[in-house]
Amino acid sequence: MQWKITFINTRAEQEALAFPAGILANFLHILEMIESFGPALGKPHTAPMGNGLFEIRARGREGIGRAIFCTHRGREVIILHAFVKKTQRTPIVALETARRRMKELR
Repeated sequence: MQWKITFINTRAEQEALAFPAGILANFLHILEMIESFGPALGKPHTAPMGNGLFEIRARGREGIGRAIFCTHRGREVIILHAFVKKTQRTPIVALETARRRMKELR
C-alpha cells in the first residue's frame, strides 16, 4: 500500500510550489519516494525534528528548501509548512508555524 501525501491547507501547498525550479524538482522527487517507500527515508532526504515533526530536505542549485510534515491516520503524510533555508538552523518561526498547523489536525 502506498503512502498518501496531502497539504494541511492551500497556503502550505503554495509555499512548497513557490520553491525555485531546482529545489522544487528535488522536492517532488522526494515526495515520489515517500509515496512508494514511506517517510522514513533518512538523510539526506528526510530527518526527524522531534515532537512528531519531520522535515523533507530538498536541494537545488538555488539553495536548500525544507518542508515540515507529520504523519496522520496510518499512511498519510501531511505537509505543514515549506520554506527556503537561509541560515544553518531551522528558523523558530517556521517550527512554530508547523506546530500551530499540526494542532489543527487534533
